Amino acid sequence: MALDPRIAAFLDAHTTGPAIQDLPLAEFRAVIESMVAYCAPTAPVAQVRDLAVPGPGGPVPVRLYHPRPGSALPVVVYLHGGGWMTGSIDHMDPVCRALASEAESVVLNVGYRLAPEHPFPAALDDAWAVTAWAAANAASFGGDPARLAVAGDSAGANLATVVAMLARDAGGPPIAHQLLICPALDTAMDSGSYRTLGDGYGCTRAVMRLCWQTYLAMPEEAFPDAPWQAVPMRAPDLAGLPPATVLTMEYDPLRDEGEAYAERLAAAGVPVRATRCLGVIHPALHLDAVSPRAAQARQLAVAALREAFALGPPDVPDPAPQPVARLAAARPGSPPQGR
Repeated sequence: MALDPRIAAFLDAHTTGPAIQDLPLAEFRAVIESMVAYCAPTAPVAQVRDLAVPGPGGPVPVRLYHPRPGSALPVVVYLHGGGWMTGSIDHMDPVCRALASEAESVVLNVGYRLAPEHPFPAALDDAWAVTAWAAANAASFGGDPARLAVAGDSAGANLATVVAMLARDAGGPPIAHQLLICPALDTAMDSGSYRTLGDGYGCTRAVMRLCWQTYLAMPEEAFPDAPWQAVPMRAPDLAGLPPATVLTMEYDPLRDEGEAYAERLAAAGVPVRATRCLGVIHPALHLDAVSPRAAQARQLAVAALREAFALGPPDVPDPAPQPVARLAAARPGSPPQGR
């Protein structure tokens, strides 16, 4: 499918000035934070409160969203994107509010530590600490520990995949589902989608190179030495992981690695549903006020969580015909060739 014209106009309006990877870190972070302006308004959530969860590097800030206080609801530990070096609780606030309301779940929006101040494994350590805390303390905040999911987008999806592996290897906590949205999983950056879409679509190869270098605290030539706990595509064994939903964006250089990971999960016997969202770019979760096609990414995430938690279909309107395709039927003869 052609790039959504509204998404194309958004890109055209945001490609003036210096490349984002060339900005000072504070400005880079400010650009990512500004994406909340393109999120559609969400319904109020009955309870929103900020917590501090004990972590190995000190308290981890967490924002809790509970749509029905007094009820024991499923729990979603959400790990924001931003290349491990940008993003925040506030950056992910609109999306987490929507997930809580529409998926009828308690959402924990995790403010894990960022590189370069805190390179790998700081973010992973925080993600693991909050997940373990959520399972052990669910009753204290109105959560159901038997229905616990890990979720994230981009760098956050990377962390969610590894948390699921750590939980499997440690014998718990039990995770019911992993929701991986445009996951960043491989430092190789040599897939077909990287070659075709590595420039001109917001998330570029140059940006991802900087993010990996910053997170791993190593130059690109040393990437092959990074451990699988940072680069989960290298994990030796995916058997026994919780069921997964993998959402990829058609015009995203990370698309192919996400779909390849879904294929590895399936080959290892893990129940997985992979869906490619058509006509949209990497940060689709933050562009639902720009395009109904982008809104589909969040709707698919909601549907995946509701199905995993046996909640039935969501009671929300569909703003546009479904612009997605299952992975098995979503492989065009050639990758998209520009806007």
